[in-house]
Parts: sequence; structure tokens; C-alpha cells
Amino acid sequence: MSNVANTGEDLCAIYVDMGTTNTRVWLMRGNEVLARDSRPVGVRDSAPDGSTAQVRGALKELIANVLSKTNGVSDSNLPVCVAAAGMISSPLGLAELPHLPTPAGPRELFAGTRRFEFPDICGLPFLLVPGVRSGPAASGLQSPGQIDVMRGEETLCAGLHALGMVDPPAVVLTLGSHWKAIQLAADGRVQASVTSLSGEMIHAVRTRTILASSVGNDWPNKLAPKWLEAGMEEQRRSGLPRALFCVRLLEINDQGTPEDRFAYLIGAFIATDLDALFARGVLAGDPRVVISGATAIAETWAVAFARLSMKASVLTDGETEKAFLAGLKRIVVEQILIEAISRGESNKNSAVNQESNWRTTSDRKTGS
Repeated sequence: MSNVANTGEDLCAIYVDMGTTNTRVWLMRGNEVLARDSRPVGVRDSAPDGSTAQVRGALKELIANVLSKTNGVSDSNLPVCVAAAGMISSPLGLAELPHLPTPAGPRELFAGTRRFEFPDICGLPFLLVPGVRSGPAASGLQSPGQIDVMRGEETLCAGLHALGMVDPPAVVLTLGSHWKAIQLAADGRVQASVTSLSGEMIHAVRTRTILASSVGNDWPNKLAPKWLEAGMEEQRRSGLPRALFCVRLLEINDQGTPEDRFAYLIGAFIATDLDALFARGVLAGDPRVVISGATAIAETWAVAFARLSMKASVLTDGETEKAFLAGLKRIVVEQILIEAISRGESNKNSAVNQESNWRTTSDRKTGS
């Protein structure tokens, strides 16, 4: 692994995280971010008609934007490939890769990563990382609740473990468009996960229902604990649909501010998912919990854990980004070495030559 670390010191590559609603792109040399860009476009935009034209167009533009930052700089700042994780390897992304079965960690991700060419997007070779699936292999009417999948979070977990930002066995809770609780085994590999649509449901409820006027348009930086707990209590007493209607009743009775009522709404969703995680045994044994997501939501979850005497640490946006990129970079470096070894080469210089080969090929394709 020393060769892997050395090879990555000056490796220049483009990294992509394509999710359900957003796509982020970075240009990096080694561990240094040279440029970054993002768009509120994801595979959800492919869902209505199955066309990937919108995500392909957005990705092409994002890559061109970060590549423009290399104008007038040395060859060492020219990327050798595009490495991507997340929903980009789903049927609604660029190319579908089958999920890897659990347990899955860096070694399995290395083996499952595949190389593609997408000349309509960029002349560089693409490395797509597969997602991970847990639960029974066979699916039937009674089994969906035992199955779970992820795309992108496995790369984040690999980076968190590599950087020492999580001490497994642990649970990593990611709070994006989907809320996902990921169980990491003692060796850091993904063991299982549980996903809900709470993130998307919150967005839909606050923008596409009568509650839009009750909770306002702005996303608050802090959520009032008193209102959060009231929402959790009502959900446990009456269920989620009734608790959400209570947000409307609070507005009718002129109770609280829009921010207060939003905290009440979030509390109802947290209680729903938190109780389900306990019921499924995900939180059995008081595991370490690491939370990644929007600050207000993540800190609110941490408060909910604290009231149960459970310790939970909240990652900053910078820490989450650093971990995701660290996991993706490890995969890129490993793939370069694998290709070098497959050609009968095994030392650092051969791996660096392989980087050079990738760059030369890419230069010819891009005309640079």
C-alpha cells in the first residue's frame, strides 16, 4: 500500500459526486482542490422520461468549468481521468453497475470499479464506482423491507475510515435527499444499511402541499428544541400524516413562527425514522454514531440522540467533502496500479508511467 500512497501524492484527476438532486465536481492534484463546481441537477431529472440528456449536459458543463481552471498551468495540473461515485452508476446515470453485496469495503470497491468512455461529455476516461446492496439476494413481496441499497455513501464511508474520522463498529447517518443509516463492521466495511425517503418527503411537503405557507421558504440555521420535541411526541401519538396536519393547525391557531413550525415538522420525521432504526436493531448496543448532512438537521438528530444518552458527532460540510474525496482518490490510485500490474509492472515508477499513459491518451482525445 506504500506504492498506492506515493502514487497519489501528485495525481491530478476530476472527481464527481452525482446524487438524486445535485451533482458536484472537483479538480484535484493530490489532496489539493484546484477547482470545484456544482449544479442542482441529479438523476431525479432523468426519472420522468428515462432520458439522461439533462444530467449528461450538466456534467459536461461542470467538467468543462473545472478544466478551464487549468489554462496556462503545467502538465502536472492536467487530469488523467474522471472518477465518479453515487447515482451516476445507476440506470438513471451514465452507466449501470450492479450493486456489490455486503460486507463491502475499499477492496471490494476497487474490484467492482469499471472504466468507461463518454466522449460526448469529456475526452478523459471515466472510472465509475459501484454501489452496495445488503439483505437477501432474492426479492419477493415480503422481502423489500430486508433489502437496502446505496450509491455514493460507500465511498464516503471508505474515506471516513481511511482518515480516522469514524471508529468502527459504528453507524454513519447521512441526511440528504434520502436519510440513510449505515452500519460499519469492526473492519470498517459496510455491513448493512437502512434508507428512507424522508429528505425528499420533507422537500415535497414544504413546497408542494398546503404546509408551504405554514413553514415558510427559508431553511433555518437552528431548529428550536421545544418545537422539535413536540413534533416527535405528536408523531408517536398520532402517526406521521396526522402530525404533519398538526403543522397546519398550529398555523391556523397562530402558534409559533414558520421556523418553529418547521422544527415541529422535522421532529415528526425524525421520530418516524429514529423509532424504526431502534425497531430494526440498527442502534442496538449503543454504537458510535457519525452524522453527515445539512447542519440544522444533523445537529437536531444529535440532540435527539443526546436525549437518549447516545453519543453522536456531526461532521462539517468540509469534513464530509474531504472524506468522500479521500475514498474516491483511493479507488483511482488503486485502479492505476491494477492496470500497471496487469501489464506486468509492479513498482511505483510503472504506476506513474501508467498515469502518464492515461494523460497522453486523454490529451489526444481532447486535442490539448
